[in-house]
Amino acid sequence: MAEADGARRVRSAAEQAQYDKLVGTPVTKLIPKLAVPTVLSMMVTMLYNLADSYFVGRLGTSASASVGIVLSILATFQAFGFLFGHGAGAVVSRQLGQGQKEEAGKTASTGFFLAFFVGFVLSVLGLLTIHPLMRLLGSTETILPYAVEYGRCIFFSGMFFASSCVLNNVLRYEGRAFYAMIGLVSGSVLNIFLDPLFIFGFGLGIRGAGIATALSQTISFLLLLSMFLRGKTVSHLSVRNIDLKHFATTSRICRNGLPSLVRQMLAMFGTTILNVSARPYGDAAIAAMTIDGRVAMFIFAFVLGIGQGYQPVAAYNHGAGRNDRVREGYWFTLITSEVVVGVLAVLAMVFAAPVVGFFRDDPEVIRIGAKAMYFFGISAFFQPVSVCTNMMFQSIGNSRIATFLSSLRSGLYYIPILLILPRFLGLLGIQSAVMWSDLLTALTSFPFALRYFRQLKGSGQR
Repeated sequence: MAEADGARRVRSAAEQAQYDKLVGTPVTKLIPKLAVPTVLSMMVTMLYNLADSYFVGRLGTSASASVGIVLSILATFQAFGFLFGHGAGAVVSRQLGQGQKEEAGKTASTGFFLAFFVGFVLSVLGLLTIHPLMRLLGSTETILPYAVEYGRCIFFSGMFFASSCVLNNVLRYEGRAFYAMIGLVSGSVLNIFLDPLFIFGFGLGIRGAGIATALSQTISFLLLLSMFLRGKTVSHLSVRNIDLKHFATTSRICRNGLPSLVRQMLAMFGTTILNVSARPYGDAAIAAMTIDGRVAMFIFAFVLGIGQGYQPVAAYNHGAGRNDRVREGYWFTLITSEVVVGVLAVLAMVFAAPVVGFFRDDPEVIRIGAKAMYFFGISAFFQPVSVCTNMMFQSIGNSRIATFLSSLRSGLYYIPILLILPRFLGLLGIQSAVMWSDLLTALTSFPFALRYFRQLKGSGQR
């Protein structure tokens, strides 16, 4: 605490106010205050995803299925965006908690420009290999033309999507979730309006959906960037702040962001294997699982949003030596998430068939999707445990445990289950795989949190 007190004396008035907010406000008031803008922004983003599925679904079952194929591409850009975004954000928050403003600027700038560069490279590679890539991701011959048209537009905006993740996360970790919400919500709302305009108004079909997404992501990027350029943040972006000469900065970013990269890349592989596994059952099976996945992501967004309200609290207070608030915030976040997600999961299960039918009025899609929705609903009850535990370890800088835990849900459990169960249960194995994965992940994650809290109590840390 002596170090924290020493750092506190050199803070400016604005930085001191931010310190008092994140360290002094009761967590039961602070986390909701930080979580509400994040939940709203994620909810709007998920509504865009659902609206996108709805409008594309009007073009046919194959077009609807193509959304699930392209989802793997978006997950890849997001994976690297989160690598540098969550990595830089967590480090920035701890540095600001210790009063290291200049170092925070170097971390934010390095993470941002790394994400932009990697996003650009991925875009070029994707455009050069787009046809074989779409087949590899699970496209049938009837889905392929739609996936190529949609995917090409996504690749053109990939670097903006990846670097937006850094801007968004640095804002959140600074405790400025409202500014992050403005950037994300504006892009998502714009996309909702542009989808029908480009798809039907201009008669561009699936290409219109891709253009709408690319344009919206670019505008969202510019809005988020403007927050930094207009001085709304403590950390500042500048080319002069890029620190690639000293490996320590890049290493800290990558080490802290590694759990997010692992989680997202495994999610991408899981989505690809899901599409490939569902391919023998036809376009209707891929479309059904895509629709269910989008609905499940909408529910999951609440878990993530509440958890992301906890992340800056955990990181900042850990940096300030207040681990008692890290522990208190964990339990508050977990209980709140269970209540909110439980209500949404029950609603999804009760209205499973109408929900699937709303997005694609195809009897076979509804039949497959409605049964899968029950399993997705059950799995939602287990998600808060694994998400809260993973976010806590990532925020306090324990990347080894966080990386292991992040690899479970979408990888070490989900992928083997998805490869094994369909051999014995057929389509039912595909529909229920996510439930078993979430259950096993929760059972594995919770003991890590309990052990960490016992260690804090035994060491006498606050």
